Amino acid sequence: MMISIKNATRWRYFTTLVSLLLLVASLLMIGIRGLNWGLDFTGGIVTEVQLEQAVTNHELDQALDAALGQDVSVIAAGEPGRWVLRYAIPAQGQSPDVADVLNKLDAEVQVLNTSMVGPQVGQELAEQGGLALLVSVLCILGYLSYRFEWRLASGAVVALAHDVIFVLGFFAATQMEFNLTVLAAVLAILGYSLNDSIIIADRIREVLIAKPQAPISQVSNEALAATISRTLVTSGTTLMTVGALWLLGGGPLEGFALAMFIGILTGTWSSVSVGTVLPEMLRLKARDYLPEPVSETP
Repeated sequence: MMISIKNATRWRYFTTLVSLLLLVASLLMIGIRGLNWGLDFTGGIVTEVQLEQAVTNHELDQALDAALGQDVSVIAAGEPGRWVLRYAIPAQGQSPDVADVLNKLDAEVQVLNTSMVGPQVGQELAEQGGLALLVSVLCILGYLSYRFEWRLASGAVVALAHDVIFVLGFFAATQMEFNLTVLAAVLAILGYSLNDSIIIADRIREVLIAKPQAPISQVSNEALAATISRTLVTSGTTLMTVGALWLLGGGPLEGFALAMFIGILTGTWSSVSVGTVLPEMLRLKARDYLPEPVSETP
């Protein structure tokens, strides 16, 4: 026998109100501050250098960030002592020579090659990333339209939008670099949040058919009670994995792991709140899922 959550209706509506406030704040951050686009989108300079094996990533970060006046991406190239440096083209003036900066760390530094990623490449990557996001959203909308009645599907769609906008708002507020790895995390968040929303929506549909006379708030509470343990266990284990990636993955994976961490939290939150409250506000009824009576008249 299913056990309904005590005061679940009040908490669901309260969390929906919080979600609405966070959504507005995120939209304001995106509109006012904008995203700090990474070199994948804006273009920049890529330099490969060879230094002593004793020089660490942290030492390179400190020396280059101070000399170039910007956040320089330092990536190990696979061989000991070889590093790939990525930084933006200076807006004004000429930036210091990388070899001169790194001479303080290693007098035998070698600059193996330097290349420039132009704005045309950055624009192409931005268009491809936006197209990938659009196609994924259209596929999700098509699936939900086929699987659920529009009132119940709307809760999942709005929950998806809530999760993505909140992640973008966080990156806009903190001005962390938004690059292709973060975009990949946003696409992964779409699929993860959709999974939670569909499970809860499917359970709501089952309870509606089994108890057509029950109030819709009671139906949502029973569906939530039946799925909450599964949702928390799945989200908890995924958060542990993403948290380890965040702490141990280093700088190149920090944006991806942080976006995934926030997306999993908000995805679980929105599936429970927005995903159940919006169908209630749209007056979801059991008759929307009951089969239509077949006339016996020939």
